Amino acid sequence: MNDAISYGISGPVIRSVGIRKDIRFYKSETYASYWYLSLNSYLGKKGDSYDRFLIRIREMYESVNLIFQVLSNLSNNHQKITDNEKKTNFHSFFNFLYKIKKNQLNKQTKYTSMESLINHFKKYSEGIKVPRGFAYASVEAPKGEFGVALISDGTSKPYRCKIRTPAYHHMHVMPRMVQGHFVADLVTVLGSQDIVFGDVDR
Repeated sequence: MNDAISYGISGPVIRSVGIRKDIRFYKSETYASYWYLSLNSYLGKKGDSYDRFLIRIREMYESVNLIFQVLSNLSNNHQKITDNEKKTNFHSFFNFLYKIKKNQLNKQTKYTSMESLINHFKKYSEGIKVPRGFAYASVEAPKGEFGVALISDGTSKPYRCKIRTPAYHHMHVMPRMVQGHFVADLVTVLGSQDIVFGDVDR
């Protein structure tokens, strides 16, 4: 597994051998305000199926922790609330729903004229013209690095779109992971990698 990075391995498969590769911690690749959350990335030692199983279980608990942090940040309003608003807000987690009900959102998003509605329809039907060039963006999915590469020729339709899923790259390392094991062990190794064969066939 020393050349696992050259294979494009990511997610719990590479973290189970002790390599800390997590896009959420890359400063140049960060997204979704992960830098403002308390986040842990778990590592294994032996790189076997049991290590990958433990990492998956710990990441489930970490996902619940992130959900609670996001909900608490949504409910922390630094504005003064009157007594009448306190009576109507029954749950502190859903104070923002009351603001939506009171139309305290940006009123510029509402279409109050026929011209603005027509412009919105033209943008939706014709699409946005993306500048010519290449762009790649990736996120840390539960199975590993999930990325989308786009090549634009200056029109509203992409010239080429390539979706990079971790399943295909994890299949490359399968022959080395099952060396010296029984055929019945393939079920455990395959399940711990969580490979979707629809991604591999594509």
